[in-house]
Amino acid sequence: MSAASHRSRTALVEMRGRVVAIGAVAAVTGACAPTAVAAAPFHAEVQHAEVRGERIAWYERGSGPPLLMAIGTGSTMSEWDPALLALLARDRRLIMFDYPGVGRSSSRRGGRTSFAGMADTTARLLRVLGVARADVLGWSMGGFVAQQLAIRHPRSVRRLVLAGTNPGGDRAVLGPPADQRIDSDPDPSDADVLRVLYPRTRAGQAEGRAFLARLERASDRGTIPDDFRVPATTVRRQVAAEHPWLRSNANARALRRLRLPLLVTGGREDTVTPPANARRIARLVPHARLALLPGAHAFLFGERVRFARLVQRFLR
Repeated sequence: MSAASHRSRTALVEMRGRVVAIGAVAAVTGACAPTAVAAAPFHAEVQHAEVRGERIAWYERGSGPPLLMAIGTGSTMSEWDPALLALLARDRRLIMFDYPGVGRSSSRRGGRTSFAGMADTTARLLRVLGVARADVLGWSMGGFVAQQLAIRHPRSVRRLVLAGTNPGGDRAVLGPPADQRIDSDPDPSDADVLRVLYPRTRAGQAEGRAFLARLERASDRGTIPDDFRVPATTVRRQVAAEHPWLRSNANARALRRLRLPLLVTGGREDTVTPPANARRIARLVPHARLALLPGAHAFLFGERVRFARLVQRFLR
């Protein structure tokens, strides 16, 4: 399978009930303190779009030019770090969605899954939403979908951001076999999830637990949908789609023909998708920009402030 997938979804579902959220202490203001008018809190409103036999769940946050967010294998639209979304939504209309058969999306189609097919469905989703052209951010397996979207539907993509992904074929650099096994497991342990997503240091693992706590709080408050369900059969189909991705160099060849602006990012300590993949993609695409940040596979969450700044500057 591809080193870019991550299997955090099932473990996160189980962890939601076990993570102890770091409670916020309410501040009590004095009677004479001036009263500030607080902005209405954001609440995620899940909607559905009919896309050629697929009922695709999606929600949006923020306003401005559209930025489509494509997440990784076995994950739902609720598993983006809420803190990262809050930063990106300051000047963008973020569009999060569930792939067919994932979370709140349904699929009437059975059989095999391919990243080309997922990209086609994503392009149709944009058209149904009335989005003629969007910026696209793809993380992990979502980076495969994003690459195929840009290659197969170039008029739908203005600028492309890739995070923790690979170009496929013999250009892909895989991580250690033990991490690949965790990555392909539809039901990993909590410890294994944190082991592959965050640096294997005390601070790195603490950051991973803080991320899970943010998911818990955001779900409780309605900032993200309570949407953490992915059937094991769907995960296995996504994993199976990674085999032809690694066998063929077609995607890597097509990247050479891309003429849209591309920002490629990676985590310096990523063992699921080693940073060499980001370097290789950057060399394939003319005029691509490359940025490697501290952190492992979830570097964009751990370094969310720096990552958000990079993305915001690139998309201007």
